[in-house]
Amino acid sequence: MSTSSLDMTSAEDAAGRLGISRASLYAYVSRGLIRSFSSPHDPRQKLYALEDVEALAERKARFRRPAVAAATALDWGLPVLETSITQIKDGRLFYREQDAIALSASASLEETACLLIGGLDDTAFRQSSRSPETFSDPACGPYSYVTQAVRLLSAPAPRETRSAEVAAILRLMAAASTGRDPGVEPLHRHLANAWAAPQAADAIRRALVLCADHELSASAFAVRVTASTGASLRNAVIAGLAALSGPYHGGMTERVRAFLEAPKGPSPAGFRHRLYPDGDPRAQALLENVPLLSSDATILRAAASASGTKPSVDTALVMVERAYGLPTGAAFVLFAVGRTAGWLAHAIEQRSQATLIRPRARYVVTGETPST
Repeated sequence: MSTSSLDMTSAEDAAGRLGISRASLYAYVSRGLIRSFSSPHDPRQKLYALEDVEALAERKARFRRPAVAAATALDWGLPVLETSITQIKDGRLFYREQDAIALSASASLEETACLLIGGLDDTAFRQSSRSPETFSDPACGPYSYVTQAVRLLSAPAPRETRSAEVAAILRLMAAASTGRDPGVEPLHRHLANAWAAPQAADAIRRALVLCADHELSASAFAVRVTASTGASLRNAVIAGLAALSGPYHGGMTERVRAFLEAPKGPSPAGFRHRLYPDGDPRAQALLENVPLLSSDATILRAAASASGTKPSVDTALVMVERAYGLPTGAAFVLFAVGRTAGWLAHAIEQRSQATLIRPRARYVVTGETPST
């Protein structure tokens, strides 16, 4: 990784800022919390990323001030609830303790949903849905796709087993983009065929699996809050869709596409993920063996050379869309359809806890800046 755009500091300064020993500093580095690099002036000397040191110092300060920790917990802060679904650790992503990158090499979204949720009868995915939904024109992109998906999810639904309900919801999410019922066809093949891109089927499968869950993302939290009220699984998924559509979440794919089509200025947020200092492993796995457009490949190299940044999954999804000539907006659809598996897992886990998520707010007088 290039260090030209990073502010670096010495071991003595880093340890002093954190109030720790050199040994503790090295332990933080080994755990992936602080990046270290060889000094360009003396290869025997190590330098440390100042932004990582400062972020860790801020985190330690939160622990010492409970009120501040609580106030900032919802902003990439301290864990606020327990889950057994997904873990992000040392730059790696795990679904129920299985490496998600390894899983994406061969698993389907349906198999991944069964893993994330647990206790499902997988034969439900091989049986036709009993839902009477009326499909319409294909839709891609945050606005049109979400509108279509919400319409389908809001339609009256028959009483079904949990397995059948999960299968039906996943099919509806795919149908919202293609305009027709997937039936018992695997969702990645259904999308590839509907988009007239059978050669993209395996890349689509991998994308769906890699997007299936990402711990407590904004959309997953919205799903859990909704599910905690006792709302139906379909309504919980609608809440997730609404959150995903925003430009700082799944809607980031629209910003990435605009940048790739007319690159100007520094790389967009889609080229770095705060949970992966050394690069988003989902993006790397997704882009393997994908025939990137020459312009996109050039942008990747330029971004890596200029700033040391690597693409996040948002960027990788758009590059897959462009590489295979998928409909504009397909990147968002892949994100949404894949993430539905995780949303359902979070909704079901939250409902099993029978606890209402109801945080408190600190009242401030109008015009007053909330203290942190």
